[in-house]
Amino acid sequence: MHIYEGVLLVSERGREVLLAGATLAVLGTGIGLRRLEPERLPRAAVLSAAFFVVSLVHVPLWPSSVHLLLTGLMGVMLGWSAFPAVLVALLLQAMLFSYGGLTALGLNAFIMAAPAVACHYLFRRAAASENERLALGGGFAAGATAILLSGLLMAGSLMLGGRTEFDSLGKILAILQIPLAVIEGLVAASAVALIRKVRPELIAAPILAAIPRERENG
Repeated sequence: MHIYEGVLLVSERGREVLLAGATLAVLGTGIGLRRLEPERLPRAAVLSAAFFVVSLVHVPLWPSSVHLLLTGLMGVMLGWSAFPAVLVALLLQAMLFSYGGLTALGLNAFIMAAPAVACHYLFRRAAASENERLALGGGFAAGATAILLSGLLMAGSLMLGGRTEFDSLGKILAILQIPLAVIEGLVAASAVALIRKVRPELIAAPILAAIPRERENG
């Protein structure tokens, strides 16, 4: 899901896409840091490390690559704080392994973190449900949706980059995310199942948890 260093720098439109992605990443990271409470720092650090590791195992497809992300799970557990968690991991990858690169850092962070935030609002309640099937379904949906949305953002960024050869490649890369989304969904569902058994409070949804108590009081 990384866009390689220098790919979008060759055209004016590509540089505009990089600037827009960096701006949105800065805004998202700012919101995420404001909402990152001290007691949630260990959780964010662990998920950032997991993202760092799994996204190192990638299949290069110039001018990008495909790999697992775990951003759906990050979104469910971190919300907006997924932005700084993803950004730190990508920065370390760029500095240590030259994956993505510094000029594309902001855009890559937005491509991967924005879908995580979307999945937080879409699937967190389902993943935190006391109904096991609903929880597993929410985990699967979060993992798969995050990959598909990131694929669309990556393809759109390339297609907006001003180079005609990226148009068809962007479409191909978007299609390739479909089987990857299924795998990511299964991984996220498995992680949700494990978390429900050992640390269910990590994905607890206070709004849903309050509903049964309100009915009891009524």
